[in-house]
Amino acid sequence: MFVPDGVPFSRPAAIVRSDATILHADLDSFYASVEQRDDPSLRGRPVIVGGGVVLAASYEAKAFGVRTPSSAGLALRLCPQAVMVRPRMSAYAEASKAVFEVFRDTTPLVEGISIDEAFLDVGGLARVSGTPLAIATRLRAEVREKVGLPITVGIARTKFLAKVASAVGKPDGLLLVPPDAELEFLHPLPVERLWGVGAVTAGKLRAYGIETVGQMAVLPERELMAVVGQGAGRHLHALSWARDPRRVQTGTRRRSIGAQHALGRGQRSLDEIEAIAASLVDRVTRRLRRAGRVCRTVVLRLRFADFTRATRSVTVGQATARTETILSAVRALLHDVGPLILDQGLTLVGVALTNLDREGAEQLALPLDLGGEDQGARRMPPDVGGMRPAVNAGVRAVPAGARDAVALDAAVDSVRSRFGAVAVTRAAMLGRDRGVSVPILPD
Repeated sequence: MFVPDGVPFSRPAAIVRSDATILHADLDSFYASVEQRDDPSLRGRPVIVGGGVVLAASYEAKAFGVRTPSSAGLALRLCPQAVMVRPRMSAYAEASKAVFEVFRDTTPLVEGISIDEAFLDVGGLARVSGTPLAIATRLRAEVREKVGLPITVGIARTKFLAKVASAVGKPDGLLLVPPDAELEFLHPLPVERLWGVGAVTAGKLRAYGIETVGQMAVLPERELMAVVGQGAGRHLHALSWARDPRRVQTGTRRRSIGAQHALGRGQRSLDEIEAIAASLVDRVTRRLRRAGRVCRTVVLRLRFADFTRATRSVTVGQATARTETILSAVRALLHDVGPLILDQGLTLVGVALTNLDREGAEQLALPLDLGGEDQGARRMPPDVGGMRPAVNAGVRAVPAGARDAVALDAAVDSVRSRFGAVAVTRAAMLGRDRGVSVPILPD
């Protein structure tokens, strides 16, 4: 019914309504496209970006079944003629910056999702810039001309439908979903197109006989909740009827800060995994402090040798940005999951900080040493994160050890800012692969 030039079959362009004003712009195979742009010999050839794990694959490689985050060995077996390229994160960061400049030149209402995709609201620009379809057409042309990269744009009345449209329109396409044709477009699609439907949820739905969005839509909401859970059922039922009240938001701060390290297929000891996790903690806590924020929840993300995933998390007693506190929490989580790692093998470890707040919003704790000789009482036990319970938020008293830890973090941050991230490193990481630091949007 729909074609990638933004014009639906059997519908005149004149009926396109102005309230389909949300664009989802998504760069195609971003890392691989940058490599093909910078090296003309790679154009039209299957390209795989990565080392032990595939970080990105060109559409020529995807045609052979290469997917992320499969192993490089499997990718090369599927596509022996592929060219394997080491990632160049600085080049990707620069390309992303240039693309977002084009976005902001198009409209002031830009909500970045990642370094290679964003939502844009072009409502109210009709007199200045023309219809949303005309704006999207110029946007794609400017990204190609100024940055040299292909980009797909979906246009719809809601963020959800715009994102689905861009996914259906790939690669290098433009797809418009008119407001009066939303369900006609959405219902024939497989359930995997919906936000929140991963492999596990899709398996539950298909086992219940639900394969398309339309089949899900006609299912009573309560019945759907019985299949996938109450929260997911309510969410998916709304999306299946194209209900999404969210608007494009600017100036929003990220809700989590994370980093991950792909380990490849080789065997890793628990000591080596702990050293890598400590390096990730150094990376994310530096970003946390640079953003002027603190966290309350620490998440450990794991991907095993069979590519199944697991997460473990702990909430510390007091919001913090201290490396020492967060590292203690990560080590405790790793210790708990150690037997599972040894049994199943590990291909990726990640650390994420969530439940974020601005620096200074945390409760302050009195340094009550109730177990000391002079106090004659019992010391209050620390929690998993090494922080004592807050007693009085109005008294700014910091133990000497905490002051030392804060000063150490500040000194290390200063050295790394001036001389680079590897200027100061943990002894346990000497001679070891530090992994790839993926570029991200500014906080």
